[in-house]
Amino acid sequence: MKAVEYTKYGMPSNLKLVEVEKPIPKDNEILVKVYASSINSADLRYLRADPFFVRLMGQGFLKPKVTILGVDIAGKVEAIGKNITLFQVGDEVYGEIFDSGLGGFAQYKCVPEHKSIAIKPKNMTYEQAASVPVAGITAIQGLRDFGHIKVGKKVLINGASGGVGSFAVLFAKAYGSTVTGVCSTKNMDMVRSIGADIVIDYKKEDFTKNGEQYDLIFDVAANLSVADIKNTLAPNGVCVVVGFSSIPKMLKLTLQGSKVSKKGNIEIGHMGSSKPSNKELDFLRELMEDNNIVPAIDRTYPLNETAEAMRYFEDEHAKAKVVITINHEE
Repeated sequence: MKAVEYTKYGMPSNLKLVEVEKPIPKDNEILVKVYASSINSADLRYLRADPFFVRLMGQGFLKPKVTILGVDIAGKVEAIGKNITLFQVGDEVYGEIFDSGLGGFAQYKCVPEHKSIAIKPKNMTYEQAASVPVAGITAIQGLRDFGHIKVGKKVLINGASGGVGSFAVLFAKAYGSTVTGVCSTKNMDMVRSIGADIVIDYKKEDFTKNGEQYDLIFDVAANLSVADIKNTLAPNGVCVVVGFSSIPKMLKLTLQGSKVSKKGNIEIGHMGSSKPSNKELDFLRELMEDNNIVPAIDRTYPLNETAEAMRYFEDEHAKAKVVITINHEE
């Protein structure tokens, strides 16, 4: 089968289209014929080995052990192991395969049945479905479980045009919130098109100094100081920080945010890693099938242009999601 592989850390140009052996499912696995995958920041961090501790997390100190990236997939079940009960051959599925050794940038992938794989939304294309799992689960858990989002609340999404940020806008609107999205000039129209009530260009306006306050700040850009957050949160407000711009900044914000939160009145915290599951994917499928959310896709690239797709994702600050399409006819 065809796959995109990298054998050394570094540039997107290290990603090469190669022929590898087609996997065979174990008793508890399904074999997915992959039609689409999407790029996430985790793929870029693994490719770059940045931050450095990626090398210490079982990925390999000098060179990568897992050589095929891709965390999100959408495709069709081609074969099943003898112990499979939840799926059958022909099912259209989508999921997050980070805990299954990555491998989405390939024509086939084996996935354990009870990991985060579920039936694909029937009204979504493979490309749309592949854009959802990582970003969608992160956004929904951050807003719902950490941010305690409620109908009628004022929500600010800092970094609203990226993968997680765009889903956060969609979910916040689905929850009946008034949403302000913060992004760059070129992405304002897109953020407005997916439902943001107000869009702020961070290059022209510092939203931490305009006097507005919000019940919930969802900081995907992870570039706010505790002082900025205190200025912008309403009484009893919550700030959820997603990801990190650097390890020192994350540690500083975590420590200072904890001290501020203990004093009451506002809450500041880092959500950590999302927790993917079949249950969350089923929840997302229901939202999509009810037309409450429609994923936004910036660009699609064929599998043999994955290196260029990764370069675009990194250098051009993609709007919403960048998707890899996988052709089985060639």
